[in-house]
Amino acid sequence: MTYSYFPGCTLKTKGRDLDIWGRRSMEALGITLEELPQWQCCGAVYPQARDEIATKLSSVRALAAARDLDRELVTLCSACHHVIKRVNGDMRGDEYTRSRANNYLKLDRPYAGETTVLHYLEVLRDRLGFDELQKRVVKPLTGRRIGGYYGCLLLRPSGEMGFDDPENPSILEDFLRAIGAEPVVYAMRNECCGGYTTLENRAFAAGQAGKVLDNAAACGAEELITACPLCLYNLQTNGGGRLPVRYFTELLAEALGVKEGTA
Repeated sequence: MTYSYFPGCTLKTKGRDLDIWGRRSMEALGITLEELPQWQCCGAVYPQARDEIATKLSSVRALAAARDLDRELVTLCSACHHVIKRVNGDMRGDEYTRSRANNYLKLDRPYAGETTVLHYLEVLRDRLGFDELQKRVVKPLTGRRIGGYYGCLLLRPSGEMGFDDPENPSILEDFLRAIGAEPVVYAMRNECCGGYTTLENRAFAAGQAGKVLDNAAACGAEELITACPLCLYNLQTNGGGRLPVRYFTELLAEALGVKEGTA
């Protein structure tokens, strides 16, 4: 299986571990992630104004490039996935956005939302299958009580993202079972960590992160995993060291026996 891959800016810098262990794990599973050439920042935040077209153009370029390669497009960063998936929906269903983006880009073939956008976890669940993943595990994480932290961007708005049940998601818990860990379900796993408020009100972000971590610990979690670089930052930096927080790809690499040395 070969997919087009959009890493995004953060995975080249602060979120490097998310990318490195994700790539190495897919290699171990026999899946090829082929990075799109000349990709640009997705925009980082999905624009709420309908007439804000310019900040969507880099996502459209990436989507069109994957379409032209006749491949599904895989994302890994929660923020990149959120922006690209929603822009793809705009290009499929909103003539206002579609016509203006295509008029500006002047692509050889106008883009109309033809590309399927998948998060890395969806590849594991819907293309490989968690049952198959379980068969590939060589170092199961037996006895480790781990909480999955979803945050906001993967799940909402649920109608557009279509990722999982926004109120009672299960994909991270199913992933943890597949790699041999014991998933810990806690109430705040799909609540905001504080997000970008950390830029202006770090005390508020610290309060939010603390609530998430305290709730997870009270339910028996010994560590957390996430797919979001901003969530990882908030939980690690503003959370007061209550629990270890790591990218889910790092645990996947460990279970598959490919995590050797350091990133």
